Amino acid sequence: MGGTRIGVVGAGIVGLAIARRLARRGADVVVFEKEADVARHQTGHNSGVVHAGIYYTPGSLKATLCRRGVSLLAEFCAAHDLAYREIGKVVVARDEAEVARLQDIEERAHANGVPGVRWLSAAALREIEPHVTGAAALHSPTTAIVDYVAVARAMAADLSRAGGEVRLNAPVTAIEPAGDRLRVRGEVLDRLVLCAGLQSDLVARLAGDDPGPAIVPFRGEYYRLTRPGLVRGLVYPVPDPAYPFLGVHLTPRVDGTVDVGPNAVLATAREGYRRRDVDLRDLGRTLAWPGFRRLAARHWRAGVREIRGSVSTAAFAAAARDYVPSLTPGDLVPAPAGVRAQAVDRDGALVDDFRISTLGPITAVRNAPSPAATSSLAIAEYVVDRI
Repeated sequence: MGGTRIGVVGAGIVGLAIARRLARRGADVVVFEKEADVARHQTGHNSGVVHAGIYYTPGSLKATLCRRGVSLLAEFCAAHDLAYREIGKVVVARDEAEVARLQDIEERAHANGVPGVRWLSAAALREIEPHVTGAAALHSPTTAIVDYVAVARAMAADLSRAGGEVRLNAPVTAIEPAGDRLRVRGEVLDRLVLCAGLQSDLVARLAGDDPGPAIVPFRGEYYRLTRPGLVRGLVYPVPDPAYPFLGVHLTPRVDGTVDVGPNAVLATAREGYRRRDVDLRDLGRTLAWPGFRRLAARHWRAGVREIRGSVSTAAFAAAARDYVPSLTPGDLVPAPAGVRAQAVDRDGALVDDFRISTLGPITAVRNAPSPAATSSLAIAEYVVDRI
């Protein structure tokens, strides 16, 4: 790749991982980031979980890149002296109906090669998590937590040492042809990689890649536990296949705090981390997308439940009390929210797997939801190998 000039749009963890790998392969790399720092959006507002790969469809990009990404991320954190704590996760079934779904997850975990996963009875669950109750659980001992902002900054430093550049305050508003090359912000490039997260569909349209999906933003609101000792590791629910989001869980962080959440409510701005954040253009795009209208028609009851559940601390506490009965509303204080860039196809289907498209010299990461942070270094391998 020596001498090849490649641009990357977006300095989140996926964009930086790709840029770092390109630079280490000898490419001349420049990253364009519209914000004043790296990792300002999804990377800086996520849960910090290193997912082991227990949920994902065997053979999917999510499953294969997550499993590869875990080992690469652990090696990266060790090499850069960054915190990487294997605190483990329990996925808790509350009743017999959830036990049946949990058995399906166990099969997926084994098919994906997740190490150490084991079935827990109610009594065995209490041995691992004394304050957590359930009919049964799966224990994933290798699920870990990190600080993804610190990881992203270390990637940016690696990129710089390899001769690459991150240009901050540099939004990409046009992508123009320049003979058989491209012009972006005055730079002539041989290739371009789009990793724009919450803006991924809009930036892809600048490149002429416009069949969909569109990004529909959902804000996930959290509370912080004032008694972090109520849990030792991550406590997750069994996913409901009829509902597109995971539900409230308890998430320890590397700084010792524990977050409770999230819910999932439609955000009125793509970068709307607060309820009062409204961008009429963003909201108009969401409401105009045919896929959103079909999605809303399919899941409006769940949406109403999420909105009702977001109006009070008591509602969050009630959801968490399904797993930690001793938790009370007084144990919770508000915590920062995140926004999920949910890709939705025109027919209203949620795009579940990673989606990466190529249009001539342009590679676009069109959908990279969780576990994208876990998988970032593996996504970089996947994309760069194809470039």
